[in-house]
Amino acid sequence: MKEILLGIAAFLIAAGCAAQTRLIHGRVADAVSGEPLASASVRAVDAGSGVTARQDGKFSFAVPYTSAPALLIISYAGYEPDTLDIRTDQSSYLVLLSPVTGALRNVVVTTGAARAIPLRENPVPIMVISAKTIDGSIGDNIIDALALNAPGFNSVKTGPGVSKPFIHGLGYNRVLTLYDGVRQESQQWGDEHGIVVDDYNIERVEIIKGPASLLYGSDAVAGVLSLFPVMPFNTSGKITGRYTSEFQGNNGLIGNGVRLIYGKDHWSYSLRGSYRLAKNYRNPVDGWVYNTNFRTTNISFTTQYKAKMGYSTMNLNLYDHKQGIPDGTRDSLSRQFTRQVYEIYGQPADNIKNRPVVPYASLNTYRLSPLHQRIQDYKFYSNNHYTFGGGYLDGQIAFTQNLRREYDHPTDPGQAGMYIRLNTLNYGVRYTIRLLQILETTIGVNGMYQNNKSQDATDFPIPDFNLVDAGPYLYLHRKMGPWAVSGGVRYDTRFIQGNNFYTRQDPSTGFFKRVGTDTAGANLQFPAFRKTFGGLSFSLGLTYQINDHISLKANMARGFRAPNISEFASKGLDPGAHIVYLGNRNASPEFSLQEDAGIQITYANLSASLTLFNNNIEHYIYEAQEVDAQGNPVIVVPGNKTFRYEQASAQLFGLEATLTLRPEFLKGLSFDNAFSLINGYNRSPAYRKQGIHGEYLPFMPPVRVLSGLSQELKPRSSVLTSMAIKVQADLNATQNHYLALDQTETATPGYVLLNAGLLVSIKYTKTAAIQVQIQVNNLLNTDYQSNQSRLKYFEYYLASPNGRLGMFGMGRNICAKLIMPF
Repeated sequence: MKEILLGIAAFLIAAGCAAQTRLIHGRVADAVSGEPLASASVRAVDAGSGVTARQDGKFSFAVPYTSAPALLIISYAGYEPDTLDIRTDQSSYLVLLSPVTGALRNVVVTTGAARAIPLRENPVPIMVISAKTIDGSIGDNIIDALALNAPGFNSVKTGPGVSKPFIHGLGYNRVLTLYDGVRQESQQWGDEHGIVVDDYNIERVEIIKGPASLLYGSDAVAGVLSLFPVMPFNTSGKITGRYTSEFQGNNGLIGNGVRLIYGKDHWSYSLRGSYRLAKNYRNPVDGWVYNTNFRTTNISFTTQYKAKMGYSTMNLNLYDHKQGIPDGTRDSLSRQFTRQVYEIYGQPADNIKNRPVVPYASLNTYRLSPLHQRIQDYKFYSNNHYTFGGGYLDGQIAFTQNLRREYDHPTDPGQAGMYIRLNTLNYGVRYTIRLLQILETTIGVNGMYQNNKSQDATDFPIPDFNLVDAGPYLYLHRKMGPWAVSGGVRYDTRFIQGNNFYTRQDPSTGFFKRVGTDTAGANLQFPAFRKTFGGLSFSLGLTYQINDHISLKANMARGFRAPNISEFASKGLDPGAHIVYLGNRNASPEFSLQEDAGIQITYANLSASLTLFNNNIEHYIYEAQEVDAQGNPVIVVPGNKTFRYEQASAQLFGLEATLTLRPEFLKGLSFDNAFSLINGYNRSPAYRKQGIHGEYLPFMPPVRVLSGLSQELKPRSSVLTSMAIKVQADLNATQNHYLALDQTETATPGYVLLNAGLLVSIKYTKTAAIQVQIQVNNLLNTDYQSNQSRLKYFEYYLASPNGRLGMFGMGRNICAKLIMPF
């Protein structure tokens, strides 16, 4: 490994020596008044360089000279960003930005393509969520905030602290999450395993809706969630930053985040951190929902070095999250939540239906229950971008350690039930060049090495394993007038191996422990295995720009996903999920083939889009509840369900549409609407025309309509610079397409959630304004259950005195948020 890293470093240095640079300069001004826009951001995406405009709006900086053109992105708060090609025969640029009056047309995407290209040229269905949209949303976490702004994107929740991203009805290991381009590897197979990210320091989000294995390999058969943190830049030797503070009344959530950025000449730095803690949340049906409190700590540091040939970044991220483990046990008459005080295999043994009621002091508190999970995630990675031979060379190396503990022993709170350590080494190299001056070509390879090991634990849902995978790929892009064509091919190979894994029960405690070399009389829980998976991925798409306002898109992509470790080899209790998983050693890789087509319309006062998709999956892996001959659930561990993994063909299809109106005669008014329809079917012949008795896939989101009305006002004040009032309706239709087989799911009644808010900007320096937001979520205190909430199914009775089973969603939530740049 040392020799490999030295070789890469030598190669990058040689690339830099061959590069040439040139100086570009220009001026940024208001398109209406002609006034200079001081501190506007000017950035060359593929060149990795940029500056902020001076007080007179002027800028200048060096960019590499290559045959592959770089894109110049100019942005300023309150104005539509502009995107220009850096021409080889032009060094001076006058950039006129227009105040935001309609949808953004000049958005550039960096996910789903080998290099940054305008969204209108990318045939892959991608949605870009800006920093302004993220800042203006208040949710349980950033995943839920995105779900309120991106049709077709949903979350499966286990309370406010855990939200798993779903795209077009698919999630878990089928959605690949990237953080600054690095794969997030945090045991995504688990039901209650959320993403590890700093909610307050995400600058931009890009969501690919459809197979994206071509560039990323396994686990992107449904799409990609790409999160971009705030990165350092040249601040001309001044410290800049931002402070964020948040409070939510329903669960007493307190959040604070800060970022500091400093840059000068070649070096720039950023330091980011946040802390969030919350009590249990409340609703009109359940009152306080026990064990849904959490606390999260983040800290990250980035340093970037920019030279003539490109740039390198070194990044360190530390994440620590503690989350209660809800189980839903209650008193049968009062419906008050109860808590576990004895062990399942102890003396006396835990009797689930006769547990003591949780006292009020344990409900209205920030103090976590002894039964909770703790996730620690440490990342150290480097992204590098250099010019070489007339093209761009990108390299990435990343190391992540993920520690997951789930404490489920009330008589021994310090003993973890599950304790898993996952080490991941990610790597990637790619080279992009324009061939024959017409065809942008990228060739690359990426993959990872993983080592997973159980530590001092008593429950072992998955075995120890080593994993190696790699995938070389070729990607092509060509623009021909109004047409743009993109596509490519990739082949992935994944090898996974594990040794015999023995366990033995300690008669004094009833706990199971891992056995070392002395295996006499022990239980072989996981037999040794060696398995290789491989698969071909490809993508082919085109766009056609009818004019500057209307574009058509069509794309076909094939994705590959190797079975995850739980699907392949699990055999044990996941205490946080309350499920015993049984893996399938004969599982085959999944292959998805999706066709999608769409139209995008963008005018100053109207924007609309329509996308249709059809996704067929071979060897779709799904969970089926284990039942006996009489159809009763098989209980291996008392109080926990048992699921086995099976495979079949599956099909998902649907559409999503958006419509935004900004009438010219009502300045500042915006009427935003989004519609999504997703259907998922198990195409096994055994379930043909069986409807809810096996034909429908689980966790399918219902028909959803998001409709929002906002009015922005410009007060005639030197202090109060802007004010916005907004109302949003989140309509979720009744979901009657559910998986009733083996009592897996039940029908979900429809509901409407109303949210309302007020946002004001208060100027406190010449160039900075404080943003203050007051918002009420679930304004009418509606009692509801989401079809994608796991808490809906945490129930131990067949009936209840109030006729309500399972746990309900959060009630009325009064929120406040403050953002102060400096």
